[in-house]
Amino acid sequence: MTKKHDIMWLDSTDSTNDEVRRHISDIDNLSVTAALTQTAGKGQRGNRWSSEAGMNLLFSIALKFDGISLPHFQPYDQFAVNEAAALAVVDFLAAYGIAAKIKWPNDIYAGNRKICGILIENALSGERMAWSIVGIGINVNQTSFPKGLANPTSMACEAGGTYDIKECLADFMTIFKEYTGRYLHINGGLGKLHRLYLSQVWRMNETADFIDYRCTPSGHHEGPMVLNNADKNEGGRKFTGKITGVSDTGQLLVKEENGIVSEFGFKEIGYIL
Repeated sequence: MTKKHDIMWLDSTDSTNDEVRRHISDIDNLSVTAALTQTAGKGQRGNRWSSEAGMNLLFSIALKFDGISLPHFQPYDQFAVNEAAALAVVDFLAAYGIAAKIKWPNDIYAGNRKICGILIENALSGERMAWSIVGIGINVNQTSFPKGLANPTSMACEAGGTYDIKECLADFMTIFKEYTGRYLHINGGLGKLHRLYLSQVWRMNETADFIDYRCTPSGHHEGPMVLNNADKNEGGRKFTGKITGVSDTGQLLVKEENGIVSEFGFKEIGYIL
């Protein structure tokens, strides 16, 4: 994986994020590692990412910050990587006729069903961003899912047909590189990227029910869970509100019925379907 923008396909690996991290010093910016199956795939909150072998897209991108091509990109800008990746997935799915939205911070939903998960790991060098590993799992051809997954779907479920996952990855990378080139590399681009992200946020400005986990003894839950109405509140405070925005640093802004707008971190709020 020495050529720029190279895509390496593996039959199997523990985790594509781990595979990229092991070789991060030896590979070029925007190099990609993809696998037909993962033995220890990673999801958010330390969960495993479950995928039927050879049926879905499982890949990680090395995004490297050398301080020359991205001199304006600072550690507090790192949420922009989430934004670029999520928007690229939305555009990729749209090209295949699937309307999708971004469930903050970085899941992708088709309707009320999860079609993609994104896991991004960042590293600093001194006071500067060194690299990000953008791990993405897109459900493509799988139509049967393990019990216990609350609301999965796939490209095949949403649009029918069977897809060549290698062609899909090539299509995605074309879109992702357009986002990084157009917004991450240009002064003023991050503001435009943020506005695009807000325009695609799932449940934006819709009245909905949530769980506030900030009042639990630990001060947080394991992540922004999606619960059915029949599920327990698990110690959190149920409330009704509207998502009104996302801060530049990635905090979710929710306006409650009493007019108070609160900021929530990744592990502090849950969604109720």
